[in-house]
Amino acid sequence: MTQNIRLIVFDWDGTLMDSEAKIVTCLRAAGNDPALEPLDDKALRNVIGLGLKEAIETLYPDAGLDSHRAFADRYRNHFLSAGATSTLFTGAFAMLQSLHRQGFLLGVATGKGRRGLDRALEEQGCRGLFHATRCADETFSKPHPQMLLEIMDELETAPGETLMIGDTEYDLSMAKNAGVAAVAVSHGVHERERLLLHQPLACVADIGELTAWLRRYSRE
Repeated sequence: MTQNIRLIVFDWDGTLMDSEAKIVTCLRAAGNDPALEPLDDKALRNVIGLGLKEAIETLYPDAGLDSHRAFADRYRNHFLSAGATSTLFTGAFAMLQSLHRQGFLLGVATGKGRRGLDRALEEQGCRGLFHATRCADETFSKPHPQMLLEIMDELETAPGETLMIGDTEYDLSMAKNAGVAAVAVSHGVHERERLLLHQPLACVADIGELTAWLRRYSRE
């Protein structure tokens, strides 16, 4: 199956970018409202990967729409004003360059908003490495398959020619819902045991191991 892969789609936060701490900090700051119950870091980390709307609904299911909107505004303000405090995982940029040189189509399917992703791509100098990207404020949030389906349609690739790589069960469920094979990385948000429940082709510990796995399969 892997010999047919033409398109590799990456999640962004927790997969390529080491941004968990920044996101948790901004979520905590956005929730600093007397009307909202303080949540621990585990609860905040758990929603990384979802679209912001879905993340807020998961964190505060009983809060009203006005509270959700206010939280979203505060989160965006904190995140965009925090500056470039996150970086790509070590080795990620070199891996993307190598895959690009080998002729793979590369994509991003992320729970970030378009403004946030475009800013991150610009800051990290890797905008030109990706052929298509989709964000949660443009279509359905993970685990709905629409982001993957739209990327595959844009790049004219079939599910059997596509590989999804992500660090959360939301990524793996999205891939399954789209009929796409997936590889999990356990250096992000969800622990290895949780990821393995979704039966990825592999579950790697870090970018170095992912690079080695991709190198092996690209030679098959």
